[in-house]
Amino acid sequence: MISKKMKIMVDSSSAIRAMFEEGRRLAALRGEDKVFDFSLGNPNIAPPSEVADAARDELLSDDPVFLHGYMSNAGYVDVREKIADWLNARFGTKYSPDGIVMTVGAAGGLNVALKSLLDDGDEVVVVSPYFGEYRCYAANFGGRLAEVPALPDFMPDCEAIEAAVNERTKAVIINTPNNPTGAVYGEDVLKALAKTLDRAAEKAGHPVYLISDEPYRELVYGGAVQPYVAAFHRNTLTCYSYSKSLSLAGERIGYMAIRPDADGYEELCSACSVATRILGFVNAPSLMQRVVARCVDVKPDVRFYDRNRALFESVLDEAGLEYVKPQGAFYLFVKAPDGDEAKFCERAKSLGILIVPSTSFGVKGYARAAYCVSPAKIEDSRAAFKALAGMYD
Repeated sequence: MISKKMKIMVDSSSAIRAMFEEGRRLAALRGEDKVFDFSLGNPNIAPPSEVADAARDELLSDDPVFLHGYMSNAGYVDVREKIADWLNARFGTKYSPDGIVMTVGAAGGLNVALKSLLDDGDEVVVVSPYFGEYRCYAANFGGRLAEVPALPDFMPDCEAIEAAVNERTKAVIINTPNNPTGAVYGEDVLKALAKTLDRAAEKAGHPVYLISDEPYRELVYGGAVQPYVAAFHRNTLTCYSYSKSLSLAGERIGYMAIRPDADGYEELCSACSVATRILGFVNAPSLMQRVVARCVDVKPDVRFYDRNRALFESVLDEAGLEYVKPQGAFYLFVKAPDGDEAKFCERAKSLGILIVPSTSFGVKGYARAAYCVSPAKIEDSRAAFKALAGMYD
């Protein structure tokens, strides 16, 4: 018998992953060309050539024992130094290698951060819509989410965030560019949020940390700019992943960056390093640590996603379906014509379209479609989306 806590998590398991598995099943039954799977944020573009070159060079190194062995739980010191130096040069920060923890993707970083911060009954504020796995991440460590609805433009509602804070609030998680809306929090928003968190800390009687979940940081379009979140609030833990920027989703490699002026800095650094070990990660994958250290300056092919975005928007426009115009990431948040997201997604599935109901992200009335797929898949779905819209005539 599994634990009661795990049973709850299994019963509420990610709808995104469930839809991905359903896509595989339908493809086997109907044929790959009759299934249009927009469920999972799995990049359909090869990693940059620099990644393969770095991996090849590392694998041919003179010291395979070193390459494949243990290192400090926080990661190789020279890798952390390389990332700290790169962040400082790019964003004008003052990170040291001690404040960098190599993580098993951004998800690993989020779990390490929450393990380090939460006691049973503590709260974490999130802005809805939000990545649904945050619920499980907080619950892993006895925490609970306090959900604060975003403003109509999907920006954070700072007044509502401040009102949600109490003495049990330990952190606020934000995600920009945002999954699922594609919203990008600009400088004015981040400045206002930083002031809000300062007031919130006074109200709570202890620091309220900002956990910035940043797997899509490099993916912005149409003149949008994503400011560096940690530049605005000193008590920021940045969780970054190379899953999207370098198309390395399955390699599970990223890092956490802790500002040196954060409250309890030394204790935080030690806690995050120990959390990495006791959560069972032990350390981030050794080969990939060395690969990403050699690829810190490599940029993603944003043009691929931008072209896909424009193509998908043309498909939805032709069908007459409403959606949130994204500034970043690679998702379209499509409005259910009658407000019933569950029925909308079921009707879509009957036509071979796999999209994720917005209840997975803490809101109603929408569905998320990932456009990190082949352009041909988007184009081939055009007739199916027209048929879907036709069900609402």
